Amino acid sequence: MVNDQMVNLIGLLIPFLGTMLGSTFVFFMKKDMPVRLQKALLGFASGVMVAASVWSLLIPAIEAEADKGPWAVMPAALGFLLGILFLLAIDELTPHLHVGATSPEGPRSKLSRTAMLALAVTIHNLPEGMAVGVVLARATQVTAGLSMSAAIAVSLGIAIQNIPE
Repeated sequence: MVNDQMVNLIGLLIPFLGTMLGSTFVFFMKKDMPVRLQKALLGFASGVMVAASVWSLLIPAIEAEADKGPWAVMPAALGFLLGILFLLAIDELTPHLHVGATSPEGPRSKLSRTAMLALAVTIHNLPEGMAVGVVLARATQVTAGLSMSAAIAVSLGIAIQNIPE
């Protein structure tokens, strides 16, 4: 039988492999990606991420507090809002550069363009890594009511979302 540590490692590697697979397509593209295809792929990736967030994180969090009465939604809603504020703060406080952009976002900095591009990727991957870490940690708790297969499903969802991204 596979132990929890091995499953956690697999759960962490799945999104990484999705990112690697998606990045290999660069080698097969001779020209820039058509705008319509890029929008379709990013729309698909966004939809997968929203679905994974709602069905695998928010709804289970609300259900875990269901016995608390009408205020059961508050921990999940507050966590969701704090997460939004946290990511907005990181976006504002971290100098970063998006692919194809001519000027950086965030505070002025003497960082190189490469470093700012790396920070942009880090900002993007931070919530994905946190989501995978949270569901894997929750699934390893005996009384959590979250199966390891559900946690792996979140990892797979994020990996699927990372491929077109």
